[in-house]
Amino acid sequence: LKYILNNRPHPPPLTRLSSRLLSSRQGGTMNVFDRNMKRRQKKWASSLQEHNKYDYLRDEVGSRVADRIYDIARTFPLALDVGCGKSHIAEHLSKEVVERLFLTDISDGLLKESEMPTHCVMADEEFLPFRENTFDLVVSSLSMHWINDLPGALRQIHQVLKPDGVFIGAMVGGETLYELRCSLQLAELEREGGFSPHISPYTAVTDLGNLLGQAGFNMLTVDVDEIQVHYPGMLDVMCDLQGMGESNCVWNRKSLLHRDTILAAAAVYKEMYGNEDGSVPATFEILYMIGWKPHESQVCLQVHWIWITNF
Repeated sequence: LKYILNNRPHPPPLTRLSSRLLSSRQGGTMNVFDRNMKRRQKKWASSLQEHNKYDYLRDEVGSRVADRIYDIARTFPLALDVGCGKSHIAEHLSKEVVERLFLTDISDGLLKESEMPTHCVMADEEFLPFRENTFDLVVSSLSMHWINDLPGALRQIHQVLKPDGVFIGAMVGGETLYELRCSLQLAELEREGGFSPHISPYTAVTDLGNLLGQAGFNMLTVDVDEIQVHYPGMLDVMCDLQGMGESNCVWNRKSLLHRDTILAAAAVYKEMYGNEDGSVPATFEILYMIGWKPHESQVCLQVHWIWITNF
């Protein structure tokens, strides 16, 4: 454990004054999300008495990420889960596939041991405290959409992987919660004469392959899945997002949403997207990605893959 951890000091937390003085870029990196706020949101969500009832989406996506791990015919001696939450991927894995697993998250309230050999490390996804060429496998599920410097985070993942190591991840895409976004915007325009961003900006699937390539990965695979969940109404959607720790944390978020605007948005939501049984859908676009760290043994595989696609 001492060898794997790099003991690199993390940057000091932003003070209230300095966070207000931040421009849209900090050191050349987009600074969109308040990471301290996201940490507090996750900690609050994990303290709820019935917190497990909000895990349905993470459990489902975690199982689909695990399926992609099983599709690779090898055993991984050492793996890392970035933004693990409540071990949503680990609970679907076995020791025959992953011998040892490091779990990391920004909230210590989420870290927990699983049945397989694990080590819990509280760490920010933007600052991985591990040595180069350490892990055979890195996974991540539904945490990377809150990262300010996504290209930098992917480069760090590439760095901690051993040559011929693989990264398998899942994150929400740009079409996620479009029903909620449109309903809030229309209601706010009508009631208040303008609108603020209430839904986080997400990565488009068209950008993901370029980001992985720029980070140094090769033999890339990117695919899209859509999960639709049905709720009694819009307020139930918002309540579950809060219970998941997925509330908005952009710096320029609006602190207050007026009651009249919320009621109008709920009516718009039901009118535009409602089902015949009175329920409303919420769509989650999930982007899955696989990228390999280059190794000389992959040359033959790449040639073989080109031959197959041309055939």
